[in-house]
Amino acid sequence: MIYKNCIDDITSDMLNVFFVGWLNPPNQQTHLKLLKNSSKVVIAFEEKTNQVVGFITAISDGVLSAYIPFLEVLPQYQNKGVGKELVNRMLKQLEGIYMIDICCDDNLVPFYEKYGMLKSNGMLKRNYKMQSGI
Repeated sequence: MIYKNCIDDITSDMLNVFFVGWLNPPNQQTHLKLLKNSSKVVIAFEEKTNQVVGFITAISDGVLSAYIPFLEVLPQYQNKGVGKELVNRMLKQLEGIYMIDICCDDNLVPFYEKYGMLKSNGMLKRNYKMQSGI
């Protein structure tokens, strides 16, 4: 597995079957745009298959705050340390930032607590008709 902080050599056809369970998942071109427009990104790349198998993104002001909207690992690569490595690498990139926020489902709280994160309340608004992206 290769981990990269740059997506310059990534094409949309290397982004395969992410956003599992989403009603209206972004297509591969929108997924690539999402990665390019993020402040920070780390990808897990499998050379044998020439595919991205996991990614994490952050949106940040570069001063005080960062938000991690996505951590995705393809199902067949889950529970193999890929997600853990992606989080570790992203937190390393963000280590000078005051606040790093993540919204997650309750079943993922124990995963993020391992990184010293605290459970908190949050408010969300979702426009599901736009879930596939612009």
